[in-house]
Order: sequence, then C-alpha cells, then structure tokens
Amino acid sequence: MNVAGTLRKLDAWRRSMGIRRLSPFEMFAAVLLVVLSIFMLLPIVYIINHAFKPYQELFIYPPNIFVREPSLQNFAELLATTKSTAVPVSRYLFNSVVVTALAVFLITMTSAMCAYAISKHKFPGHKLVFATILLTLVFVPETVEIPKYLIVSKLHIFDTYWGHVLPLVAVPTGVFLMKQFIDQLPDELLDSARMDGAKELTLFIRIVIPMLMPAVATIGIIAFDSAWKDAGTSTFYMQDETMKTFPFYVETLTSGMANSVARQGAAAAAALLLFLPNLIMFLVFQSKVIATMAHSGIK
Repeated sequence: MNVAGTLRKLDAWRRSMGIRRLSPFEMFAAVLLVVLSIFMLLPIVYIINHAFKPYQELFIYPPNIFVREPSLQNFAELLATTKSTAVPVSRYLFNSVVVTALAVFLITMTSAMCAYAISKHKFPGHKLVFATILLTLVFVPETVEIPKYLIVSKLHIFDTYWGHVLPLVAVPTGVFLMKQFIDQLPDELLDSARMDGAKELTLFIRIVIPMLMPAVATIGIIAFDSAWKDAGTSTFYMQDETMKTFPFYVETLTSGMANSVARQGAAAAAALLLFLPNLIMFLVFQSKVIATMAHSGIK
C-alpha cells in the first residue's frame, strides 16, 4: 500500500510539474543515450587522468583510465625540459596564444565579409566566386602547401606572427556557413537602414554581425581548434626558434629520444594543455553551435 501511495504521489507531482510519463521506447532511448554519452566521455576522462599519472602508472599494463596516485611531476618535467635551452616553454605558449587570437579574429571577420559580399551584393560573377570557394573544399591541405609557401616567401613574412596567421585565414567552410545565415537576412531590413543613411560598414557591424553570432561562434571554435593545434606554420615558415608555437614544441618532445620512455610524462602534460582550451571553448559556446546546426539564427 505504501508503494502504491508513493507511486500515486509521484504521478501527481509529475502532473503538477507538467512532466509526462515516458513510454518504454523513450525510456530505452534515454538510457541508451546516457550510456553512449558516458562512452564518448571516456577519452576526455582518460587524457585528464593520464596527465597526472606518475611514471609507474604511465606504462602499467593493462592501462588504467583513472589515476591512482595523482602527481604534478609531469608538469614539472614539462617546464624543466627547456631550462637548459634559450627558449622556455612559456615562450612557445605565448606564441600560440597570440597566433590563435589573431587567427580567430581574422578568420571570422574575413569569412563574414566575404559571405556578406557574395550574399547581398550581386556583383558580376558572384556565383562563380562562391562556386570556386566551394570547390576548394575537395582539395586536401597538402595540395596548397607549395602555393602558401610561395606567398609567404614573396611577402617576406618568415619568422613573424603574420607568417603563422595568413596561411590559416582562408576557411571555405566559414564562408559557406555564414553565407547560409546571411541569405536569411531580409533585404528590406538592409534597404531600410541604407535609406536612413547607414553606410555599408555600419550595416555590416551593427546589423549583419549581431544576426550572425551563432555562426560566428561556430567558426570561432573551428578557427581556434585549427590555429591552436597547428604546427605546420612553425615547421615551414619559422626558422627562429623563439617564433615557434607550442604544438611544434610538443611534437619535438619525444622525437630523437634514445628510448620510448623518456619525456612521456611531459608529453602527457602537454597533451592536456593542448586539449583543455578546445574543451573550454566548446563548453562556453555550445549553445551557439547548436543554434547554428539547427539553422535557427534568423527567423
């Protein structure tokens, strides 16, 4: 009787809160999604725990997901690896922060301006320009490395931050995604603003950009990920060690070692430092990303 009374009270509470009873299929789907979510979280849990494992746990077999004796010795080792060199690890991190910030700003603004011109200014050949941009999506990055190198060489921007940033600015996905949003923006709204005396730059900054915020956040995350983990610009365009970025330094941590054990702790700590900013960026802007994927930015 007590169980029956409790169930009746639970049903009454559900009705008062507007919560309906789930069907068996919905319950199964919810449980399945929870299990899949836990499974997809395992790599994140592993990389976080891996960075705090002492050496005796890094090479244990079979490997453990969770750390048993957390330690900061891997981070200390990461800092100590550059004590005997002229370039400290903090310099690599500083370069990565500067390059990533510049890249995110330039990629989002360039993509937005290009998409705005193609979508709302029907200049001769705008369809051909957009088709050409879409065509570049079929090429793998390696096919444009030589043209990029020649451009950087002609501009004489080796060993500069621009040599890091400019090869990353062209993002066809960003132009395509932002154009889809701008296409939904009513022409009457822009024409009304022009009649009130607004210039094109004012239209772009005060009307178009606010409407594009979900797409801007999404492209910002994509740009952040590509710039933060990119080591190619340091490899191809930087001869000065003080201008190289943290991902390049991470790649050199375990290369050339006499055995496969040396610096593995530092590499685990460095991997966490590379991963955390991407995770934080996505968690902060996830609502904007979902809005972009649902095409609900403009109604």
